[in-house]
Amino acid sequence: MQTVFTTDQVHARDRFDYWHSVACQRIVEHETIPDDRLNFGASIEVGGLGNLELVQFHNSPMQVSHTLAHSDRARSDQLFVCYQVSGSVFMAQNGREATLSAGNLTLIDPLLPYDCKFLDGSKTLVVKVPRLELRARLGRNRELVARLVRPVRVDDSLTLTLTAMLPSLAANMAPVTGEMVGNHAVDLIALSIARTLEGETARVSSSKAILLARIRTAIEARLTDSHLHAQDIADAVGISVRYANELLSAQDTSIMQLVLARRLARCRYALEDPHQGHRTVSEIAYGWGFGDLTHFGRKFKAVYGITPSECQMLARRM
Repeated sequence: MQTVFTTDQVHARDRFDYWHSVACQRIVEHETIPDDRLNFGASIEVGGLGNLELVQFHNSPMQVSHTLAHSDRARSDQLFVCYQVSGSVFMAQNGREATLSAGNLTLIDPLLPYDCKFLDGSKTLVVKVPRLELRARLGRNRELVARLVRPVRVDDSLTLTLTAMLPSLAANMAPVTGEMVGNHAVDLIALSIARTLEGETARVSSSKAILLARIRTAIEARLTDSHLHAQDIADAVGISVRYANELLSAQDTSIMQLVLARRLARCRYALEDPHQGHRTVSEIAYGWGFGDLTHFGRKFKAVYGITPSECQMLARRM
């Protein structure tokens, strides 16, 4: 993580205004009222892991409002996973309120207005996730914003532990490994967020989000099976192939299209990984479930614009 701002080297009278301008640029546009402008202190660190953007910041107590005007100008391709590192913050969006204590997370949509109250000692990590990545796992569901994820279940504890580790991993991983970890983090975050609706009045949207997560998990666990069929995935999830494909159609995909996409991604990771440079293209393709090298090469080039061999050679030159 790289520190892009700290009030340590800024005159007291300018600290808040300087911080506000940087925060609007690095996090999101907002209006802020600090509890104590003259004694305001803050820092902002940024980094990345795969296709995730990371922004970690601490600040003195303050009130933040992301208004309708701000949301109209926000980036439409990202959602914010907010993880509380220390202290606490009160958040309100879409008619719901959540108080994040250390070790909790919630989902915030920058295309909707929201309000926050940061208390003393607050340190927050914002994971900016591509909207399409979460939509593929959760569907379109505004009911999932401002829901609190706490370490109640063992798998939620895993979600929160991995999210907390993302800043330390960002600077110490090869790009290929970072992308894999980022994908797994989004899988876990999506599943934990979807489960926040359990125990309430049954909602079809929540059930669909959980089923989407289970479909993706079943696919990931079976990618190496060259005889994998859509029925195998549906059976593992406990639904019909038709219903599974109906759920996935909202993300413009199907079981077998998703299988192909994940196999191609896994092969690309392997081809670009310097620690797997000794492996042949055919070994990698067969290892991830492809049974026809011609089919593999054609699909790989259609998605990535280069052949598998070219991908491997370019990685070796870097």
